[in-house]
Amino acid sequence: TGPKGLHHLVYEVVDNAVDEALAGYCNTIDVRLLEDGSCQVTDNGRGIPTDIHPQTGKSALETVLTILHAGGKFGGGGYKVSGGLHGVGVSVVNALSEYVEVTVWREGKTHQQRFEQGNPIGELQVAPDADDRRGTQVRFKPDATIFSETTEFDYGTLASRLKELAYLNAGVRIDFTDERLQLTKNHEPHQETYYFEGGIREYVAYMNTDKQALHSEIIFVQSEKDGVQVEAALQWCVDAYSDNILGFANNIRTIDGGTHIEGLKTVLTRTMNTIARKRNKRKDADNNLSGENIREGLTAIVSVKVPDPEFEGQTKTKLGNTEVRGIVDTLVGETLTEYLEFHPSVADLILEKAIQAFNAAEAARRARELVRRKSVLESSTLPGKLADCSSRDPGE
Repeated sequence: TGPKGLHHLVYEVVDNAVDEALAGYCNTIDVRLLEDGSCQVTDNGRGIPTDIHPQTGKSALETVLTILHAGGKFGGGGYKVSGGLHGVGVSVVNALSEYVEVTVWREGKTHQQRFEQGNPIGELQVAPDADDRRGTQVRFKPDATIFSETTEFDYGTLASRLKELAYLNAGVRIDFTDERLQLTKNHEPHQETYYFEGGIREYVAYMNTDKQALHSEIIFVQSEKDGVQVEAALQWCVDAYSDNILGFANNIRTIDGGTHIEGLKTVLTRTMNTIARKRNKRKDADNNLSGENIREGLTAIVSVKVPDPEFEGQTKTKLGNTEVRGIVDTLVGETLTEYLEFHPSVADLILEKAIQAFNAAEAARRARELVRRKSVLESSTLPGKLADCSSRDPGE
């Protein structure tokens, strides 16, 4: 219930809108921080269903807002892949808010309901909608008795996550407005729009802004196998000597890596070594280039969408699905091999950098061994002037 939990309320509502986008029903998400300390999220998706839910006898909308794990995805007709650590969904937002107001536009009608402290206030109100809009709007104000530390949203924290979501979901437009005039510059609303047609390719370009790219075009993989969607974007840089790889699973940043990152690393090492031998950059007698050699200077993003994600570790920031390793390996391998066959000059640039890294690592290893061997030899016999002391005179 600290600041982290506070911002998670926003993400939970935004994730629902992103799910609609992933399912192909929504392309604009509007997020506003309002003067009274509430947050309002509007999308142009299908709208939360409002018909009577068979198990609860209440409207589906009320059910989603009041029952834990009721969300999502309403039987088989739901969304394929869901972002966020879902299931808990908006019911948690409702439980932790002073009030929630939901407006749904669908089928030519406007549906509205208000909740306070998690409980519905009156019935679902339905009125005709002359504009025939569609979408969902959720406005909520965090409960100060629960979030005792602070209920004030931090613009920067939310902005960086919303921007990240826009990068990860190409073509989705996210508008973010801060209407808390006492906090904004010049006391005017502050608005930013995040929209990236190129998705994670633009993310890699942004990460490499201040670096010198080894090859201008970002290598891009987008494919699907066994229900797992894989996107990867790769660009090597001349002036970087380590790798910078970001992993995401269902839009969640996997800080501790996981099987998708392992799959990427494995396939890079194998593919580049194969190409090195094909292009006579390595002779039969030469050692293989190591993964570290090949990844030197690489900026990469790998984003997977998995139907049933398993997150591991204390903070759930490591992807555990074993099948993802092989899928990433296969799909990235196919695209990368094909790309480098058609762009041999790019392959040569990457390999030359990797071979330089290999040679530098070898030279460093030899130098280390030499120093160690030397110090071992020096310490095994005492210097000449200080001969070993051995005397038979017990008086000494």
